[in-house]
Amino acid sequence: MRIVFDCRYTRIGRHDGISRYTAGLVAALGRRHPVTMLISDHRQLEMLPDLPWELAPSPTSPREPWVARRVNKLRPDIVFTPMQTMGGFGRRYRLVLTVHDLIYYRHPKPPRDLPAFVRGLWRLYHLAWWPQRMLLNRSDAVVTVSETTKALIAEHHLTRKPVYVVPNAADMPPISPERASRTAPETKSLVYMGSFMPYKNVDTLVRAMTLLPEYTLHLMSRVSEAEQHRLSGLAPGARLVFHDGASDEEYAETVAAATALVSASHDEGFGIPLVESMILGTPVVVSDIPIFREIGGQAALFFAPDSAEQLAARVKHLEEPGIWAARSAAAKREVERYTWERSAAHLLSVLMATAEVTSPKR
Repeated sequence: MRIVFDCRYTRIGRHDGISRYTAGLVAALGRRHPVTMLISDHRQLEMLPDLPWELAPSPTSPREPWVARRVNKLRPDIVFTPMQTMGGFGRRYRLVLTVHDLIYYRHPKPPRDLPAFVRGLWRLYHLAWWPQRMLLNRSDAVVTVSETTKALIAEHHLTRKPVYVVPNAADMPPISPERASRTAPETKSLVYMGSFMPYKNVDTLVRAMTLLPEYTLHLMSRVSEAEQHRLSGLAPGARLVFHDGASDEEYAETVAAATALVSASHDEGFGIPLVESMILGTPVVVSDIPIFREIGGQAALFFAPDSAEQLAARVKHLEEPGIWAARSAAAKREVERYTWERSAAHLLSVLMATAEVTSPKR
């Protein structure tokens, strides 16, 4: 079976969520089966494994609807893409698309780094469900990263095609055996990793810090000065550290030393920071939303998304004798469900099954 993996969403220089999913999954898949990567910029190769590759137009190019003409020349049996927007006009291969989440139907503001015309299409696309249905129904199968999103796809009747769950995973720098076996936090600190879009609800995290005066909140992602000033104004005197974009090593060190990773998000497609924290044995204290229940399992502590008081209470609960150690051990157990090897094995079974039971459109 000749597999082409669409790696054109790989970021240059630094991964985002979809880029990490692409790189982690294609690397693990390549250890199990021959695969050819599809890229749109040679610089993407720095972030990808050493596998055969071919060049194609950017996925944000106006030529994207006809990209199948280029892919057909590779004579693939099946193509997997980590997005749902890959062009398919005239394809002569089986196609598996990915839906990571349905967040932007409730929060339609597009990422700022997309070209203006793409941002416009983004907004239009998320005003109704029919464009999503049209895209997904032209595939041979659909992959999503969580049971939560799979249920939402079914609830909104988004596709007649089979839907499979191929979970996300994470990679974190290793820590020493001594640190891995710790039974108490090294610092009274909390860590937030994520964007500052409104639905992420960072305001609740900041307000909770007024109830946790002995704790420091580390905000790891890039953030504008205006947003820093706004958040600081919500909790004067609170200990806030804006890292404004941390390296992987700095992030891992901060999480490993922390009391907990925290998130008050109203909506998520998966929750990679939870997995990253649990790999390091650091407990997670997160908003009580379905996806965090799925990912955090028995390890997480939950609070109502807009309750700074509940968040503070859950953090203080970790100070009780034996509680932090128990949650740390539970985190290490839960995270064993999320590895690239397990996800790649499942993806390969999906691709093989799809290749056997469907016929490519011609």
